[in-house]
Amino acid sequence: MKTKIVSGIAIVMLSFFISCDSSNDGNDNNPTLTAKDIAVNSKIDVAIDDVVYIVEDQYTAQQSISNRSSTASKSILPTCATFTTVLVDGTWTRTIDFGSAGCTLPNGNVLKGKIIISFSNDFTSKSRTLSYRFVDFYHNGKLLQGNKSITYESKSTELLATEHPVMTFTVDMKITFDDGKVYSRTGTTVKETIEGNETPLNWEDNVFLVTGNSATSLANGDTVTTVITTPLRYITSCKLPFPVSGIVSITKNTSVGTLDFGDGKCDNLATLTIDGVTKDIILEK
Repeated sequence: MKTKIVSGIAIVMLSFFISCDSSNDGNDNNPTLTAKDIAVNSKIDVAIDDVVYIVEDQYTAQQSISNRSSTASKSILPTCATFTTVLVDGTWTRTIDFGSAGCTLPNGNVLKGKIIISFSNDFTSKSRTLSYRFVDFYHNGKLLQGNKSITYESKSTELLATEHPVMTFTVDMKITFDDGKVYSRTGTTVKETIEGNETPLNWEDNVFLVTGNSATSLANGDTVTTVITTPLRYITSCKLPFPVSGIVSITKNTSVGTLDFGDGKCDNLATLTIDGVTKDIILEK
């Protein structure tokens, strides 16, 4: 199964809300949806996306080693990360240690602590589950606690009748920012590879559809929820971290926002609406 995590949503949302809304006064008790709410939500997204990418990377690396593949992929992790791998009763446990001084990923994010991943030694099943946990794990100064699982399946869905890779991510985490504020996140995201499955060594022809939802409890007790109401479409050949189409709904109390990524063109344009006010925006990395 060919898989690749797309982690552009968080970067998109953090950038455009900070750049297009300068009116935020930084008041955590604002009952309406603000740029600060979305910025916090997006920083959490970035951390979770990086963790998922790391887990998938290490699973793929172990799969290649176990299968003695001649096309084993190179790990995305920097040389400052160290690894310990054991196989007990048919289950691999792979520990990635980023140290206490800080280990920088290729995207510039700094990690500390450990991620411990567990998965079955059966790499042939159509349904596979990965689980992982954290030990004193920090992402850009934020402490992540909790658990998460990823399920890989090959099946038919409403989005594509032909059997194809479907990845489901579930999350239940507590995130403590470096200012001491504590947030919690729950949610589920489903990513389907709808094109490019017949060419496992060529990423350029991959197309993904992403659906799902999340709920982030803010430090003041309010909750920001996101729902992908129209599947987000990612085209790898665009070489952009943004979906080319799809709509996300964002809600806080009675305040509602939507983000429309367009009609399928490879660009960095989108339309943002908050409480009935609409503006065209330029997405930034």
